[in-house]
Amino acid sequence: MNVRATAAKVIYQVVDQGQSLSAALPAAQQDIRERDHALLQEICYGVLRWLPRLESITQALMDKPLKGKQRVFHHLILVGLYQLGYMRIPAHAAVAETVNATKTLKKPQLRGLINAILRNYQRQQEELDTKAISHDAGKLGHPSWLLKLLKESYPEQFEAICEANNTKAPMWLRVNRQHNTRDAYRALLDAEGIATELHSQAADALRLLSPCDVTKLPGFSDGWVSVQDAAAQLAVDYLQPQAGELILDCCAAPGGKTAHIMEHVPSTKVVAIDCDENRLKRVHENLARLNLDATVLCADARYPEQWWKGDKFDRILLDAPCSATGVIRRHPDIKWLRRGEDIAALATLQAEIFDAMWLQLKPGGTLVYATCSITPQENCDQVKAFLARTSDATLIGSDPAKPGRQILPGEEAMDGFYYAVLTKAE
Repeated sequence: MNVRATAAKVIYQVVDQGQSLSAALPAAQQDIRERDHALLQEICYGVLRWLPRLESITQALMDKPLKGKQRVFHHLILVGLYQLGYMRIPAHAAVAETVNATKTLKKPQLRGLINAILRNYQRQQEELDTKAISHDAGKLGHPSWLLKLLKESYPEQFEAICEANNTKAPMWLRVNRQHNTRDAYRALLDAEGIATELHSQAADALRLLSPCDVTKLPGFSDGWVSVQDAAAQLAVDYLQPQAGELILDCCAAPGGKTAHIMEHVPSTKVVAIDCDENRLKRVHENLARLNLDATVLCADARYPEQWWKGDKFDRILLDAPCSATGVIRRHPDIKWLRRGEDIAALATLQAEIFDAMWLQLKPGGTLVYATCSITPQENCDQVKAFLARTSDATLIGSDPAKPGRQILPGEEAMDGFYYAVLTKAE
């Protein structure tokens, strides 16, 4: 299967059909040679990062847009432009392979059109590139609704946030302290020629200076280490699990935080819930590799009476469903799958879960509210509203006027994340 044709189909599935890249890309990789997987991923991620620029250039080079059954060829043009503008592939090879994709996509009669557009771009590249970044969407690679939100929320930082969102995400490891200290595992990596950096706060975190296949990590199959962003690893520090406690990890998939809690304090009894049965498969897989045992339930956090008849919980980690605007560098499709109106709907859902989970917390217990979002509506505003309506809740470790901690994308090479810690009156 031609890699460019496959990439065009993936971009079409995401942009036109609303599929997530995390679903469309792995399925597409089954159709191509394994050695081409990285190339396919690079093209798909790149096109989605810089979609407004590429669309602007395409519009300038075409008399009328491709529609209907020809839409996939519009995305093939974007694939070709991305290679010419951003990749080290020789231009002649990029053009030839992209044009050849028309045969794979069963429209060889369009090869002349595709070839002409790409050749014209080569001739006018400087002028077209300059025009494509003359507006904020093209310059910063974000949709207008998200740019407006970021400008309003972070007037001093919004450009830096966009820049961080458009970079390739680093590879962070979480060392399983049941097998090795972080320093001991770092020494194992050094011996394998794998260079790392430490994190100033996340005590189990190591950042690889060059990402590698997990099979090259010492003891990965035996559970010595996991892949998890440093920002997500901070959850255990805010939760502070103690021996023998009953802990709920709410909205737990894919299970990284569940595992981290149990790696820190093996005697905890952890219940992990998520409403997505398919995503729960990842929880089971991760726990099995790490040889950990938690109670895993497919459940809607808004209705705990339907799935929990046991004691109330000592601690709850509420990793709420969110816009995921803090992890765009890992999932560039978020920019094009989300809409501005989604934020209000998500905030309403979060509030329902917040209230329901609070009732499941023991007096004297701790709840950590967390998201991988950077929108105030989902984070500090959400916590303010909760505190205003919940008389037995006390905020810990932050200012009630600006509750919680907002980590912005790129801060110490982390994803964007939010944490707020609350305790329940006894």
